[in-house]
This record gives sequence, C-alpha cells and structure tokens, in this order.
Amino acid sequence: MTLAELRRLIAKGEGPAMEFKRTTGEMREGLETLCAFLNSKGGTVLFGVNRKGKTAGQQVSEQTLHEISAALGRFEPPVNVQIGRVKVRADREVIALHADANLESVPFTFDGRAYERIGNTTRKMPQEKYEKLLLKRGHAKRRWENLPAEGLTLNDLDRKEILRTRDLAIGQKRISADTSRDIADILDRLGLRVNGVLTQAAQVLYGTKFLSDCPQCLLKMGRFRGTQITGQIVDNRQEHINAFAMMREGMAFLERTMPLGARFPEGKIFREDRFPVPLNALREILLNAVMHRDYSYYGGHAAIVVFDDRIEIRSYGRLPSGVTVEQLSGPHLSELRNPLIAETFHRTGAVEVWGRGTNRVIAECERHGAALPIFEERQGFVIVTFKAGIVPKVVRAPGASVPGGMSEKTREKTREKTREKTREKILRAIRANSSITTAELARAIGLTPKGIEWNLKKLRDAGALKHAGPDKGGHWQLLGDFRGGLHD
Repeated sequence: MTLAELRRLIAKGEGPAMEFKRTTGEMREGLETLCAFLNSKGGTVLFGVNRKGKTAGQQVSEQTLHEISAALGRFEPPVNVQIGRVKVRADREVIALHADANLESVPFTFDGRAYERIGNTTRKMPQEKYEKLLLKRGHAKRRWENLPAEGLTLNDLDRKEILRTRDLAIGQKRISADTSRDIADILDRLGLRVNGVLTQAAQVLYGTKFLSDCPQCLLKMGRFRGTQITGQIVDNRQEHINAFAMMREGMAFLERTMPLGARFPEGKIFREDRFPVPLNALREILLNAVMHRDYSYYGGHAAIVVFDDRIEIRSYGRLPSGVTVEQLSGPHLSELRNPLIAETFHRTGAVEVWGRGTNRVIAECERHGAALPIFEERQGFVIVTFKAGIVPKVVRAPGASVPGGMSEKTREKTREKTREKTREKILRAIRANSSITTAELARAIGLTPKGIEWNLKKLRDAGALKHAGPDKGGHWQLLGDFRGGLHD
C-alpha cells in the first residue's frame, strides 16, 4: 500500500468495513473488529489513525510485529490476514490489517468470542446467531476437502492405494461388491470425484505429488535424545505423502524409535520387553491427526516427536468450537472437519479399530498399565502426549522400592484409589438411572463393557449393590454407600 492509497482509504471514513485505531495499544479492540469484518464481507483495521482520520502513525518495532502475529493466532478458524505498513513520517508508520471475506468458514471467533459489525460499531455476536452460523458451517456444501483440486488428474493418484481401499471396503461390506476396478468409478462411489472433477480430498488420500500445490500434506517425524527438542537428533524425516501412507510410515517410525519398557511377569525369571505405550492407542491418535486436521492452511502438518520420556503426536488445527481438551477424556460430541476423508477411512475398517476415539485410547492405556494421554492445544496445534518413562509393574518383595522412588505397596494403594473412584462413578450413574445397561455405563464411565462387568462384580461382592429382576433387563438396587463415596 502506498501513501496515496492509504489516504484514499482513510477518506472513505469508518464504516461496516473500516475501523481506525490510534495505536496498537488498542490491539484487542482492533482484532475484535477484524473478527466482526470476517463474519461479514471482510474489511480493514488501520493502526496509527485517529477517529477523525488524522494519520499520526506510530513507531513500529520487531516486537510490535511479533505481538500482532501472536494475536492473529487467537482466531478460530485460522485466518489469512494481510499486514501492510505505510510510512507517514520519518519514524512513524500506519499498520493496516486486511481480511477478505471467507463465508465458508463463518463464524470466526477471537479469543473464543464471536463479534459482528453494525454500522460503525463492533459488538459481541448473540449466542443464538452464532449457533445458527456454526450449524450452517458444519453442513456447508463448499469445504476445503470437496473443492476441485486444480490440475489434478487420475494419473497423479496412487492406483494401488485406491484398489486397496476398494478391496478393504468390500471386505467390510461398506461398498458394493460389484464395484469395478476402474479407479474413476471407485472415486465416484467414494464421493471423491464430482462430475468428472477430482476433489482436494482425493489429493490428500491418494496423491503422489504434493509440491508445490499441496505442501500441507506433510508428516514430520523426529527422534530426539533426552527430553528436549534441543537434544541430539537420532532420527529425522519429513515426508510429503498421502494420508494412507502417513499411517503406514508413522506407525513404522514409532515401532522403530519408541523406547522399550520392561516387565517381569509373575512367576517368570526373565524380563519381558514391551512398548511403554500400546500401539493401538498410538494408531488411533495418529489416525485422528491425519483424518481430522485442518488441511486448508498450506503451512500446516502432522508430526510425531519421540523423546526418551514421552511421545507427542501433533496435528494442525484447533478443536471444533464447543469441544475442550478436558472433554476429550470423557464423553463428548464428535464433529467431522473432513467428512469425505473420514468416511473413506471408515469404509476400509480403519476407524473401527477404535470406534469410540479418545475414550477407548484411555481405556487401552489403563489396561496396558501406561500413563493416560495428555491432551492440549498449543500454537494452533492439537497435541497428544503419551508418557514413556513409566515404571511397569514387577514382582518384588513387599515394601521394596522401585525405580522412581515409589514402593510397590504405594503403587498398589494408588491403583486402588483409582479403582474406588471408578466404582463411585458407576454407583452415581446407577443411582441416577437404576435401569442403565452395561453398554451405557461403559460409554458414561469411559471403560470397556468387560471393565464395567469386572467392577460390578466387585461392587456386588462388597455388598454395595445387587441386580433385581431377570438377567436380561431388570434393574440395579443400591444397598448402601461405597466407602462413603456417595455422600453429596
């Protein structure tokens, strides 16, 4: 932007697509207005211009630009904002932040709040309007994955991978057995080709060339010595590959680089080496990272980072609005960012490995004796961390210490407290609904049906409840408090 262009812009005055701010000291207010512009037809916020249109400017340092960049990361979904600088005096500049309309991604939020523009005023968007826009976005016909992949042809796709999908889907009875081996027909049935035009989902799932049109189809894999990313690099790979290849390469990398744990089975004298984290749990999280990440940003990627004490799986794109990292450890709603990509994996049977997502991952870690995964959002990524340095259960003399300073007796007390909390949750659920089924209890508590049955037996043996009526059906009866755990 030139000085003359800036003056013509300012001459239009503030309005539905223009806002003046004296300095970046009003950064938050300015970005709230930019959020409102994004939820409408786009617009520009100028820092260094007062309400009367006078261009006083401000000093702009590297720190100023860093603060702007960091603040822009607080938008959801991620935004593409053009940043312009115009010198108005020897040491003063006007900063222009411009965002074009992106109706397919509306509603946008800044710091978790949506805003709208009414004339010259920015205000919080009413909750009812926000929910309607969110529902509309979730059912949008035009998403990144179903947009045409410009220049992509059938010759650019992995034919063997497409045929493998066909065979697996037929085996799972999720595609007609009479589906031909013509890859165009297969893609049509999967919804990955529309009116003869290949979609970007087809590129993600089966592409063979990603630079320079689709650089976000990137899997980073790193193994670092120690516990910090500054440690010695043992293995480092960056692959631009399709989604199915990401799953194969990622799991192979984990099996090759993950530190081994050990256990001494009861009655055995030889040590048994095993992975500190169950592979099925890692596979499910990696599958989620590949299926549900935000592919719309060319700089995004998925990553596997292995340290001596933990494994991190990272995926670009924040959680859907309304879902928090805390909810991932319990029952929560599911929202598909990429329905075409997710459905293709589902047809192969891959998703059925863990049909209930994060809750099943947690249950598998409990059965394996591994620490529960940690879910968090950082810098636009969803990150799942599995601790790898957990001391496995071994056969030792009573009271003997184990590496890490915790005695086996103390560890058993910790496990028993966890079991007590689980049984308290079961009893609370039964108190709320005496006719609740084992399957419903499993979903509510986050355990497998077998895990629920095992705990129910312990509760019956302890005299805490009994089952009345026929074996199938009937209802539960509470017989008393369980170690005081039901007192409100």
